[in-house]
Amino acid sequence: MGTLIDVPEDTPLTPSARSPYFHHAVTGSATTFKPSTSTSSLGSAGAPSRTPSVASQRSPSGLVRSSTTRSASGDTLSLSGVATPRRPRSGSPATVKERDRDKDGEKSGREREGREGKSGKGLVVPPTHKTRNTPHLPHSKEAEPAPATLMHWSRAPVYGAMPMHGTRAHSVTLIDNVAWFFGGCDERGCWRDVFCFNTETMQWTHPDVTGDIPPPCRAHTTTLVDRRLVVFGGGEGPAYYNNVYILDTVMRKWIHPVLPEGSIIPPPRRAHTSVLYKNKLWIFGGGNGSTALNDVWTLDISGPTDRLRWEQVETKGKKPTARGYHTANLIGNVMVVVGGSDGRECFADIWCLNLDSLLWSLVKLGESHKRLSHTATQVGSYLFIYGGHDGGSYMSDLLLFNLVSLQYEPRQVAGRPPSARGYHAACLADSRVFVFGGFNGIEVYDDVHILDLAGAAYLPQVTSFRIDVE
Repeated sequence: MGTLIDVPEDTPLTPSARSPYFHHAVTGSATTFKPSTSTSSLGSAGAPSRTPSVASQRSPSGLVRSSTTRSASGDTLSLSGVATPRRPRSGSPATVKERDRDKDGEKSGREREGREGKSGKGLVVPPTHKTRNTPHLPHSKEAEPAPATLMHWSRAPVYGAMPMHGTRAHSVTLIDNVAWFFGGCDERGCWRDVFCFNTETMQWTHPDVTGDIPPPCRAHTTTLVDRRLVVFGGGEGPAYYNNVYILDTVMRKWIHPVLPEGSIIPPPRRAHTSVLYKNKLWIFGGGNGSTALNDVWTLDISGPTDRLRWEQVETKGKKPTARGYHTANLIGNVMVVVGGSDGRECFADIWCLNLDSLLWSLVKLGESHKRLSHTATQVGSYLFIYGGHDGGSYMSDLLLFNLVSLQYEPRQVAGRPPSARGYHAACLADSRVFVFGGFNGIEVYDDVHILDLAGAAYLPQVTSFRIDVE
């Protein structure tokens, strides 16, 4: 297994760069952590205790109802999860100058977070979100006309109760037409807020949630099971988690299942992947702070939440090298793993694990692309692989991987793509791929971009195919 010291999250890949599983902005030194064992009891494998700073104490919405403030842009800063909307402007959509002024205003509003909205005896209540009542419509004189049949990039005209901050290493999970956004971090710390984004109206909302709310975390996995979101792993700063939290999206309530003492559970990790197959979550890889991992675990969720059961899976054949910040997609009964890094090298390989035979197989590629911290979104018989890091720089290209021929294919795309980034999140909604947030080594993004499939809108309807692996 590789030592996670070299892969960039905040800087390009250099021999002296620190681990991508380590949050540089929060911690003050490159502390080396002891490797975890392959199995551990529940009593000894809990998340490490920590005392977060004021900046990292993120309270969920709905617990306190207080006043609101307003940023220079007119966006309302809510201190309680419930914002008082400003009077909507009449007339035409925002001009370019208004949009630039709004951007500056939003920045100043974020800089005032924690300084505004005092309540009680000097207690600082940081704003939980900002409210925008008028969508900022995209304007670009540099955009070239494009045929209506070409896939096309654009920036989403979002509005509503929006996150106060840019986000990276978060999760986005689609339920119906709503993308559920959880966790992640910016340059100040990690978050545990839940936001919802309507992919039809482009409206953000900040739902009130109750129950056993997870700690702030990043680089976790969120897997959809019925209408529940199952969150596993992740971490904040030097803390690595192996806890399971479940959000009932109907009741808006978090549950933290507690396994019987002595139960076998995976070692703490983040930057791993998870897919759902036959009522089991299949967890692969990640990192524990000192080494990368290539183990496979399953979590049986077929029963009630108090009867969850972990099991380590012994696979067959040659295994992928240990890695994190890869992607995994379930295609039929096959888990397709793309790229990743072991802390020293950025990988271009693609592996398939048959979840019935438990046999690993390596795809023979005609052309290859190194990637870590990218996204891979299934669109019919293709994986749309966007962005990430290639070991030298952050990328903004879109790669199409054909799941039938198991090869990359070129495809022309029009519009203005998102700027180069990694550690973003993406999902497919109807005939559009949405990209949320990310990081370019300097800036943490809070934007949303749309890839309209246009003439390729039929692709999500292609379901009758299989991957030809053993």
